[in-house]
Amino acid sequence: MSSARAEQSGQERAAGDFLRLQRDLAQGHALVRDEYSSLITVSGPDRLTWLNSLITQDVLGLAPHQTVESLLLSPHGRIEHAFFLSDDGLTTWILTAAKHAEGLAAWFRSMVFRMDVSIDRPQNVDIVATTSKELLSGLGALMVFSDPWPRVGTGSVGYAEDLHPGNGWELHWAAIQKETRVSSEVLPAEYLEALLIAAARPTVKDVDEVTLPHELDWLRTAVHLNKGCYRGQETVAKVHNLGHPPRRVTLLHLDGSQSLLPQSGNEVRLGDKRVGHITRAAWHYELGPIALALIKRTTPVDQPLSVATEGLSVGASQEVIVPVDAGGTRDVPRLGRLR
Repeated sequence: MSSARAEQSGQERAAGDFLRLQRDLAQGHALVRDEYSSLITVSGPDRLTWLNSLITQDVLGLAPHQTVESLLLSPHGRIEHAFFLSDDGLTTWILTAAKHAEGLAAWFRSMVFRMDVSIDRPQNVDIVATTSKELLSGLGALMVFSDPWPRVGTGSVGYAEDLHPGNGWELHWAAIQKETRVSSEVLPAEYLEALLIAAARPTVKDVDEVTLPHELDWLRTAVHLNKGCYRGQETVAKVHNLGHPPRRVTLLHLDGSQSLLPQSGNEVRLGDKRVGHITRAAWHYELGPIALALIKRTTPVDQPLSVATEGLSVGASQEVIVPVDAGGTRDVPRLGRLR
C-alpha cells in the first residue's frame, strides 16, 4: 500500500469528517483498503469446466477479465459462500469474504478428484476498492473485479419491480502487491458499508444459516437458472418456479431524530409483532440512517415498521426490494375435487 504515514493521516481526517469522506468515496475520489476480502486462485486447463460443475453461475464461456458473481449453496439451497470470479486466460481469480476464504478453498480442494486444477491462496497481496475504475490505473493490478450488481445477468432474474435503488451502482476491486504506492486517499473499508446498503447490495453479512438467494434478490447477479446441475439447484428452481421465499430483504429508511443506529440482529417489528431482523445498518451522507433487514415475506409493504435497539424503538419505512409475490413464476393447474 501507500506509506503508513499517508494512510494514518487519511484515517485521522476520516475520524473528524466521516460523511464528507464517504461522499468522496461515492463520487470516485477515494479508495478503501478492503481487509474484509481475500483471494483464491484456480489454475489448470480444466478450471472453468470444473468450477462450472460446482457453483451457481455459468462460467464455461467466461471471457478474460470479465467479472461474474456466484454462490456456493448447501444441498438444501442455503447460501454458504459468495464470491466474484475473473479469469486472465490462465488462472481464475476468486474474490470472497476473508473470514470464509480458507473454508471455501478447502472445500474446493476436496472436490478436485481427477480434474487438472490447482487451488492457491495468493500472499503479499492487498485488496483496494473504489467507485471509479480510473483510480486503479497505475497500480499494476494483478486482477480487477467489477461488480455486476444490480444488472440482471444472462439466465438470471431480478425481483425488484421498480427502478432498483442500486441503479447506476459502480464498484471495482483491485488485487495489488503489498507496498504498492497509492496516491489517492485511502480509507478504511467501513466507509463503503453505507454505499453498499443504499444500493441494496447483498453480502455474506446478510446471510444466516437458512438464507436462500431469492430472499436477497441475489438471483439477479449470482445464479444462472438455466445451467447444468449444481448443489442446491433443486431448491432454487422449486422456490422460484413453484413457491415463494419465506423472507424478503427490504431497505429501511430510519428515523434519525434519536441519533440511534440499529445493530445487526436487532428486531424489526410491525406494531408489537416481530417480523424480522436487521442485517446491516449505517449512516449515509445523503440518506441519513439506513439499514437492510430480512423480514417475513408477507409483511405489508405500506405500513410503518420499527426497530428495537438499545431499549428504544426507532421508526422505519420500507423501500421494497423483493416484493411480496416474489417467486411462483410457473402456473400449476389445480385438479378439481374428485366426485
